[in-house]
Parts: sequence; C-alpha cells; structure tokens
Amino acid sequence: MAEEGLRIDRRRQQILEKLTRDGRVRVSELSNTMAVSEVTIRHDLKVLENNGLLERVPGGAVAQVVSLSNGYYRQRKTSNINEKKRIAARAAGLIQDGETLLINSGTTSLLTAQELKRHQRLSILTNSLAIAMELGDYPSFRVILLGGEINTHYAFTHSSDALVQLSKYKADKAILSVDGVDSRHGISTYHAEEAEINGAMIQRSHQTIIVADSSKLGRESFNNFSRLNSVDFLVTNHDADEDQLRAIRACGVDVVTA
Repeated sequence: MAEEGLRIDRRRQQILEKLTRDGRVRVSELSNTMAVSEVTIRHDLKVLENNGLLERVPGGAVAQVVSLSNGYYRQRKTSNINEKKRIAARAAGLIQDGETLLINSGTTSLLTAQELKRHQRLSILTNSLAIAMELGDYPSFRVILLGGEINTHYAFTHSSDALVQLSKYKADKAILSVDGVDSRHGISTYHAEEAEINGAMIQRSHQTIIVADSSKLGRESFNNFSRLNSVDFLVTNHDADEDQLRAIRACGVDVVTA
C-alpha cells in the first residue's frame, strides 16, 4: 500500500510540475504520457482541485496562482480539516510563552499558527506567506518571513537565499507539516523546493514537532528529508493505526494524539 501511495504521489506531483511549466494540462495527454486511464487522471485532478492546487476545466485543468488575498482561504479548503484542527490545538499546547519557533508551510502548520495566538512573546520564523500574514500583526509576536523565491502554487518561499537566512537563527522548536511519516523511510514532502528548508529547520531547532493526520502515516512521499530519529514529537489524530504509531514510537518519537 505504501508503494501504491508513493506512485500516486509522484504522478500528482508530475501533474503539478507540468501545470507550473505550461499553465494548463489535458486529461488525454496526461493519460498517454503516464500510462494510466483517463478516469484515473480525472480523479487525480479532482483531488488536486479539492486541495486548492488547480482548477478543472473541460478536458483538463489550469493553474491557480495563490495570491495574498485568496491563499489564506484556499489553504483551509482541504480534506481531514476537523482532524487537523484538533492536531493543531494539541501541537500548540507543546509550546511555551517566550519561545522561538520555526514553522514551515502547509495546512496543518497554518492551523497550528492560529492556535498559537493563545501564547505571548513568541518569535516566529516561517517560509509560509499565509502564516506570516496570519501572525504578522499579532500583539507581542515577532514574525520573520524567510526571503527567497516564491512558489506561487503553495505560497511558500525557498531557494539558497532562504537557506542562508535560516542558517543565522537558532530556535527552541520547529513545527513541520509533512506529507509522509514512515518508520523505515522517515519524513517526506511533495515539494523538492521545501525539502531543504524542512531539513534545515530541524537542524536549527532544539526540538522538532511533526503535525500530520493519520492519512500521512506509513507513507513515503516524493522527497525524503530526514529520518525519524531527528523528530521529538508527532502530533496526530487519536484513531491513527496503532501498528503505525508503535513503529514510530520505536524510533524514539513521542506520539501525542488529538
């Protein structure tokens, strides 16, 4: 099942990469080049649209460019939203007033950022445009947005400039939203551009908190960026598969369920 999920992830990532290059994709062309049925491609496009990553049109899909005005809403238009909100609340409970945090992009990271408003005197460094907007004017918070190139589909910054800036900071905790958590293969993401940022955030933090709903457990996504022995906490939903949780705990990770 993990291998099947990986194939699906790679196919959808390739669809998004083509969409980024061309601005439009066609079902018939994708079906031919990826050697899968048009029904399968249509389902992929539907899932990607539900996650706010593209807009379906007759015969295919077109790119949706995330803007500062609509990105905030679209990152919430996602599956498993209730589980993610509970995970976010539990993750925020692991944070203490006055701490310095590194936070990556992603829906669950954004929801966790909302929950952080119960705290005071936080310093937050993020590569997420949505999180910077969410917390930028919040009283007693200091928020720094990493510079660099902007991924307009997912509203995050990346590149060597972002990594150089990140290397200048040290944080108490990193909060990372990821696409795969596996006891053998570690933690992974769809986005090659953000994988380096995620890895650097782990290295620059005393503790790492992974926020991931149960659909991400036992999966290996497109880009692995760290083993589980670098993770301190996994916050996931309470009905996650117990075998998966047991294997993750065996890697030295404290599992917190919501």
